[in-house]
Amino acid sequence: MLGARRAEANDAPAIARIYNQGIEGRMATFETRLRTPEDVRAWFDGIHPIVVVEDEDEVVAFACASPYRPRPCYSTVAEFSVYVAREARRRGAGRLAMESLLDAAREAGFHKLVSRVFVENAASRSLLRALGFREVGVYEKHARLDGVWRDVVIVERLIPDNIT
Repeated sequence: MLGARRAEANDAPAIARIYNQGIEGRMATFETRLRTPEDVRAWFDGIHPIVVVEDEDEVVAFACASPYRPRPCYSTVAEFSVYVAREARRRGAGRLAMESLLDAAREAGFHKLVSRVFVENAASRSLLRALGFREVGVYEKHARLDGVWRDVVIVERLIPDNIT
């Protein structure tokens, strides 16, 4: 049975493994350098939440928030990512990770989550729409991945409890 919780630094190896699957799959990120657990530990800044989803005590998904822009006016906007281990896809782990991240972002005082999704990543786009994210537009030829220009859809979701 799937369960979600706040990530801890000792989850870094599992998070790195799942993130590296996303890098290798070429459908979730422009990143090409595989990450180490030490790289992931640096994500724990005490401000931006990270959540994991477990299945029988094994981490099978994670979602994280990260800084959007360094200017103070954007301090309550966070960029987010969500990744699911190959073996756990299509079982609700991504949805649970995002629901948990939304709760954690609300508790941390963020008023908006934003991201970019490859236009052809239908599974992620469908999940985010189901969770109330709005597709704002498309960045055309946003960056190259393996020498090919890729377009991304910009998504956002307001967290109304934190808008005053």
